[in-house]
Amino acid sequence: MTIEEYRERDKKRIEANIKRLEEGVDFCDIYTAFIDDEVVIEPGAVIGQNVILKGKTVIHAGATIGPSSVLRDAEIGSGTVVEASHIYESTVGENTTVGPFAYIRPGSRIGSECKVGDFVEVKNSTFGDGSKSAHLTYIGDADIGKNVNLGCGVVFVNFDGAKKYRSTVGDDCFIGCNSNLVSPVALGDGAYIAAGTTVTEDVPEDALAIGRSRQTTKEHWVKKRKIMRKDQ
Repeated sequence: MTIEEYRERDKKRIEANIKRLEEGVDFCDIYTAFIDDEVVIEPGAVIGQNVILKGKTVIHAGATIGPSSVLRDAEIGSGTVVEASHIYESTVGENTTVGPFAYIRPGSRIGSECKVGDFVEVKNSTFGDGSKSAHLTYIGDADIGKNVNLGCGVVFVNFDGAKKYRSTVGDDCFIGCNSNLVSPVALGDGAYIAAGTTVTEDVPEDALAIGRSRQTTKEHWVKKRKIMRKDQ
């Protein structure tokens, strides 16, 4: 592509953004928004700097797509805020926050009033209304109910090297930090998973699952080790 062709393409892109601006879309910077023609943005939505919207993406009124976000074939509900995140072939409900640095992969459905926080990855999963995963979590091939809390470092272990498996989490569950759910497992409504637990069996509703070894403390171990190393 020649320089003139680049200039002509950019001219058309900016003209299209100005037309959307006139129709009621709020841009932080029309010069750095890259939007395919078939994308639908309702009046009242806000588009930040360096945003890329591709394919059949739909942004509903009142949604905010923050700087450096990339969306392809995604639908974003009213009042939802997406910050510096990637969302592909998935839907996000209303009044939800996504990011920064979240990754929502194809086949995912995020509910309303949810939180998908920093460095959370969601793949081919459903996330019920009011559920939250604030940071550093992998949700793969899972169906998660309403008002579920996923702590930092939770991993859905969905792949055994040959086949992928699916897990379900009921409403009002609490999954503590650094827990692994080895799919396929099912958690009943209201179940609690203690921090550091590896879940390999179903957990009934209102039950507490603890799957970790007891702590062993060896006093003066460090001092003895230093002495042994000095003698060597």
